[in-house]
Amino acid sequence: MNQCKRIGIDIAKQIFQVHGVDQKGNTVLTKKLLRHELLRFFAQHEPVLIGIESCGGAHYWARELKKLGHEVKLMSPQFVSPYRKSGKNDHNDAEAICEAVGRPTMRFVAVKTEEQQTILVMHRIREQWMGERTSLMNQIRGHLQEFGVVINQGRAALQKTLAEVLENDRLPLLLRDSLRTMGEALRALEARLAEVDKRIESWSKQHVIAKRLMTLGGVGTLTASAVVATTGDARLFKQGRQFSAWLGLVPKQNSSGGKTRLGSITKRGDRYLRTLLIQGARSVMLAATRARKNNVSSPRYDWIYQLQARRPDNVVAVAIAAKQARILWAMMAKGEDWNPHHHELSNGFCKKQ
Repeated sequence: MNQCKRIGIDIAKQIFQVHGVDQKGNTVLTKKLLRHELLRFFAQHEPVLIGIESCGGAHYWARELKKLGHEVKLMSPQFVSPYRKSGKNDHNDAEAICEAVGRPTMRFVAVKTEEQQTILVMHRIREQWMGERTSLMNQIRGHLQEFGVVINQGRAALQKTLAEVLENDRLPLLLRDSLRTMGEALRALEARLAEVDKRIESWSKQHVIAKRLMTLGGVGTLTASAVVATTGDARLFKQGRQFSAWLGLVPKQNSSGGKTRLGSITKRGDRYLRTLLIQGARSVMLAATRARKNNVSSPRYDWIYQLQARRPDNVVAVAIAAKQARILWAMMAKGEDWNPHHHELSNGFCKKQ
């Protein structure tokens, strides 16, 4: 056991496969452990490098193993798969993880704290409830359309029309009762969403890094908290462009023979966070439009104007989101503050005040 220098763990719900190698890469450990045996086993093991695929429960086990003095690194499953030698099973997966964690060029995932995962839970709950609200609103619109009632887009228009419909005696009583029940469910969802938004806002205003991120235009409480919770340790990224690529905001490459060919953005990484950044970029575009009408000039807005002259608005929004991601990385990894008077958006740098 003491000869083991690197271990890969294929985690599951109840049974965990462990594979360890020595300094020369020779297999010295192959073992199956039940869930309650894992921490007890590693508590008796000398400190060692442990690799785990980033999946459900991985961050919990990484935190617990770190408490025992081990060095734990998480990896994306897509980077582990190439090291699997043959068919997929627990033993081959653990062996592949053990091999991948020892590669010097491997990209690792930051181990999230309990606080970060808690904030992510709130965001996931909010995202689910937003989907339920949209689904419920679409159902109400569809049902009323069957009776000749067409509702304009937007929540305000739906609430106004629904209130009028419920007072309309010409519609069947059973229909109005059903719509009233759906309206009550919609109001309950609205109340739950308002409550979770309030919790996220409260946390963002108290967290040091989140407060710093919110000083950047286009970044509010939702985006700031999601960036902090999803990123983990921003110092794992060497530069802002690497962070932007991790979010899927850089173009695809199909280059060969010295010829560079760029396509649409990769859309890799966290879709929810990427969506928030692009929505925030649209608010920056709106602010730039208002500034132009008021003859207000700044390096940031001038860059946006030049881009709008050459590209469609959707492309401009993604470009701004990519720049925003680079700035956010600098604010997290380097502890730099946002200063709009000393900022060169085209380079993505954020200088200290």
